[in-house]
Amino acid sequence: MAAAFPATCFARDTVRVARALLGCVLETRVRGAVTAGRIVEVEAYVGPHDPAAHGYANRRSRRNASMFGKPGTAYVYFIYGMHWCFNVVTEPEGVPAAVLVRALEPVAGLPTMRRRRHTDDDRLLCSGPGRLCQALGITGAMNGLELVGPRITLRPPARRRTGPPVVTTRIGVTRAADWPLRFAEAGSPWTSRPEPRGGSGRDRT
Repeated sequence: MAAAFPATCFARDTVRVARALLGCVLETRVRGAVTAGRIVEVEAYVGPHDPAAHGYANRRSRRNASMFGKPGTAYVYFIYGMHWCFNVVTEPEGVPAAVLVRALEPVAGLPTMRRRRHTDDDRLLCSGPGRLCQALGITGAMNGLELVGPRITLRPPARRRTGPPVVTTRIGVTRAADWPLRFAEAGSPWTSRPEPRGGSGRDRT
């Protein structure tokens, strides 16, 4: 399996990192159980000028402190009183920017994922930020960890993408709701939302 990314890969423009994360493999090792999935959907939260980001206007709190941290680390937060969400911290240290991982294609440890998710429907294992955290055993205990293992590791793609990503607006935000900062692998059955009809969101750049 490919080695983990060096942190320098993440100390750059958040949108570029978001696009590059598609196809990468996120792996966890929890109580000896290894689980992993290919990233097929992400959202970019691009810094203090982004009204939808937790670090908007450089506001810091105990909850979002990791978002201001070292690039290439995990920012994990709790939402709706029931779900963990996993983000990759980007940009130079001190800039509150990150990429939310929204969906994975399960590739390793599926029996463990099914047990954690209480389902035999593999389509429901990692198709959403809360689901993928439950499937991979990601919790707040991983907040702030560098993504180089052993507990959580981010690896380069095992195979290249076949085409440009689908680009849409982000899901579930009320501010900056028209910003096209959600990126998904075209044609993937593992994303949290289906591709727009006719491929109208396909990135042609």
